[in-house]
Amino acid sequence: MQLTLHGRNVEVTPALREYVEKKIGKLEKYFEFALEPQVVLLVQKGDHRVEITIPLDGRVLRSEVETGDMYASVDEAVDKIERQIHKYKTRINRKARQVNDPLLFKENFMGSEPEEDDNEPRLVRTKRFTMKPMSIDDAILEMNLLDHDFYVFTNSDTDEVNVVYRRRDGNYGLIEPDS
Repeated sequence: MQLTLHGRNVEVTPALREYVEKKIGKLEKYFEFALEPQVVLLVQKGDHRVEITIPLDGRVLRSEVETGDMYASVDEAVDKIERQIHKYKTRINRKARQVNDPLLFKENFMGSEPEEDDNEPRLVRTKRFTMKPMSIDDAILEMNLLDHDFYVFTNSDTDEVNVVYRRRDGNYGLIEPDS
């Protein structure tokens, strides 16, 4: 495992580093290959936030937890990542059974096969709409008029599909394709 650990507004003590390594190390049992997790510890206004990002076969597992205690934040963030791994394992296993390839599961994960989760979220609605070209400011206005957290539109400046979204801090973000 190649752990990258950063601290912002907090000193990463040897005890804290060891604790994070021990907790993240427990995730290795799910994989046959080496993990390269990135962990950021952040203290802001008395809140202790832990952000864990694990690149995984073209996907990214990510958790972000904020509590009043750094060790509790680490515990919750690792638990959250572990739940995501179980969900991912279930999906891979289901796919392997659909294509009748039991090795697909074994190639990615070790351990026993996960149980089927009937409560797993699924696609329940498809919505189609016409995207008219508009500016970013117009898209933000449209998003706010609809009282949505995001809005998909065709950017009139680039003629590409973009997404504007409302960030947790109240500002806006823009997602555009990488050209």
